[in-house]
Amino acid sequence: MWWWCSSSKGRSNLERFLLGFTPKPPSFSLPLGKEEIEYFSLSDLWDCYDELSAYGFGSHVDLNTGETVTQYYVPYLSAIHIYTNKTTIMSRNYNEVVESESSECWSDSESEKFSRSMSNDSSRTWDVVSDDSVYDPDGTILPRDRLGYLDFKYIERDPPYKRVPLTDKINELAEKYPGLMTLRSVDMSPASWMAVAWYPIYHIPTCKNENDLKTGFLTYHTLSSSFQDNVVVGDQEETECCEESVMNKRIPLPPFGLATYKMQGDLWGNTVFDQDRLVYLQSAANSWLKQLNVDHHDFNFFMNSSF
Repeated sequence: MWWWCSSSKGRSNLERFLLGFTPKPPSFSLPLGKEEIEYFSLSDLWDCYDELSAYGFGSHVDLNTGETVTQYYVPYLSAIHIYTNKTTIMSRNYNEVVESESSECWSDSESEKFSRSMSNDSSRTWDVVSDDSVYDPDGTILPRDRLGYLDFKYIERDPPYKRVPLTDKINELAEKYPGLMTLRSVDMSPASWMAVAWYPIYHIPTCKNENDLKTGFLTYHTLSSSFQDNVVVGDQEETECCEESVMNKRIPLPPFGLATYKMQGDLWGNTVFDQDRLVYLQSAANSWLKQLNVDHHDFNFFMNSSF
């Protein structure tokens, strides 16, 4: 994607954070005529969050004082929508059953959405089933007949202190919707997505008066195989420890959208490039939600509490 830094040296705090938490599930090939489609399984995707959910994700942050700390975050499932090519009996009541019912819902502001589109070729592995159109992450029109059926959705409404880490929540939801463990990215339409909330827990070494170390992030990721250009073979940071080539073949899922919470200083936007990146990713998240008509509570809360 356009906002990746080409060099590991001189990366900004924001670049290190975005690169560090990007999940990279193993990639597999599905023959399709004379070509092959790369895909990943949801169960492998959740495995990427196992250690992060248990111990937190640590990202190096360069402070304005010249010091460097490691800030740790815990990932929480904020929302997930899965569109497939056929309706199932199980999916009928999941909008009510799975959506969190909390008496302490955060303030609702009107949410907006966005969707970037995938190429026609990348969506051919599943059947069309609905009408109308929206836009995919690149701004291309995505006919609604390529959206499929909304087979499962979950939107978290509880405040952070009542939530459980992402892996625990996925295991809980999978008891009601087994597809969370069995579906592959080729089984889902380009409209399928998830959002992950990253809340800070502590930093090492401890320091005072750094308000931006309290910043929370909300990231949006596709669950579809449509982003074919994201497939990498031989992850440069992991190749040396992996002997089997299949283990080196992974599909990174960088965020196509982002929102921030309590970002007060310049630790995360200390370059013009980072500032543009934050604006772009926030606009993308906002547009995605608007196009898919999703009222995302965390997004509303983050946008209303940015400062």
